[in-house]
Amino acid sequence: MSYYYKYNFVSPEPIYAIVLEELKSYMDTGAVDSLLFPTYLDKCLKKLGKSSYVIAEVALHIEDFEARLPDNFYAVREAWMCTEIPLLPYQSANSFYSQTGTTTIQIAPITFNGTPCTNTGCTTGCPECMPDIVQAVYKTNSQQARSYKQAYLLKPGNISTRHNCDVNYSSNLDLYGQYHNTTGNIPYGSAYDSFDVRGNKFVTNFRTGVVHLIMYATDYDEIGNQLLPDNYRIREYVEHFIKYKVFEMLTNQTNDETFNQLQQKLMYYKSLADEAYIMAEMEIKKQDAYTKVNRIKKQLNKFNMYELPNRTNRYGRRRNN
Repeated sequence: MSYYYKYNFVSPEPIYAIVLEELKSYMDTGAVDSLLFPTYLDKCLKKLGKSSYVIAEVALHIEDFEARLPDNFYAVREAWMCTEIPLLPYQSANSFYSQTGTTTIQIAPITFNGTPCTNTGCTTGCPECMPDIVQAVYKTNSQQARSYKQAYLLKPGNISTRHNCDVNYSSNLDLYGQYHNTTGNIPYGSAYDSFDVRGNKFVTNFRTGVVHLIMYATDYDEIGNQLLPDNYRIREYVEHFIKYKVFEMLTNQTNDETFNQLQQKLMYYKSLADEAYIMAEMEIKKQDAYTKVNRIKKQLNKFNMYELPNRTNRYGRRRNN
């Protein structure tokens, strides 16, 4: 089971507003604009690494050795092969109320048990043609199946199909049922529990199954801005980096200020951006309370395997599992 810290993600619009207001004189003259701000934000997040992206979980249903990845997929964090176990489904808390036993209601003409009403203009059903109809309200509750559990962690590996590679270097595919694909393509991998990402497809070397994918994803607000972590150090780094790029753009243009003046401002904001990046990187590498507790337990249990099973005197130290 994986443990990870999930940031709250917010819109970068407040940061854009701060930069536009503090550099108002340059914006009003039209020397620079906010067109490249989303590009600068993307550079900052990529420089900070995958920890600045949203961690999402999704279930992939593998059919013919592959499944389509979500549109906001960025990178794989963990991919778990799931196995089916006989568990009873659980009932959802939501209910659907209708005047029929099924979820499909035919308004006009009224149909009861497959027999339509024969009277012209009848929209509510009449006793002459439908004597057995009963005005009732049905409550429908759906059920959610929970018959899958994580079995083992898949390993990243290079997988190719038959039309890309005809080298039959694995002679044990028949043993595992990985042959006679309906599309005529047989994937090969570095191991029997490997996976590969090719385009927008998640490719495995087992024919069908369910994969619990924990992935890094890109998320956007309602106006299309990429979200960033709600962390003070990360927000400061993005703000200083955008200001540095603005003055870098101004040094490549002709304006009222001299080149030396712009160069001094450029070096000033570059130093602020570099210092903010160091602080942001230190911030994302810090351990939260849960990570510290788990690592302390792991350190205490590191040598438990070497203890004698019949030993009674442990010098005041007990087994920590």
